Amino acid sequence: MSTADRELLEMGIKFHGHKCPAMPLGLRVGLAALEALGVERDKNKELYCQVETGFAHATMCFVDGVQVSTGCTYGKANIEKLDLCKNAITLIDVRAGKAVRVWPNPEVQKKGLASEFVKLRAQGVQPHDIAAEIVDPMVERIWTAPTEEIIRVGEVFDIDFTPPKSTFEWRECEVCGEVVFAHGLRLRDGKLVCLSCTPEGA
Repeated sequence: MSTADRELLEMGIKFHGHKCPAMPLGLRVGLAALEALGVERDKNKELYCQVETGFAHATMCFVDGVQVSTGCTYGKANIEKLDLCKNAITLIDVRAGKAVRVWPNPEVQKKGLASEFVKLRAQGVQPHDIAAEIVDPMVERIWTAPTEEIIRVGEVFDIDFTPPKSTFEWRECEVCGEVVFAHGLRLRDGKLVCLSCTPEGA
């Protein structure tokens, strides 16, 4: 890996908050997807990423790595979770109408899930409290292994995809007075109100 790539790993660790094997795996999957599509890291929503992770399962840290490497982020609203509970992504080049699905080698994943690191996590030990001699070699192996050993890259395919459109329209909630964007407004008793001020089911 180049110096720039090593800096990306450090950026990922800083963004994520702790060292673990799933985050750099997400970094590598994102980098492989960019390479397959022949595109650079996203700047202005020219890419869109669908991640297959779910909610509250091991290895969700994967998503932070994907965000850092692809530049598709929740803040830019060009990434979404499909809740399939798998560590895979489909990266879409919106302008070119091309996409690719990329996922970790299942054998690598199974080995990682049988590791001492994961056993400790399952016992409730927090990642930051796991000894460096356990986690550091795992991170290094994931970061330096040849792509073909740890990543599976599907065929690039054509896709007709229109990303969700952002809105600049906003109003002041007529109950709480807070600013709310159009998608979150509801009409209640003749007033425009935010979802927080709308009774459930209204």
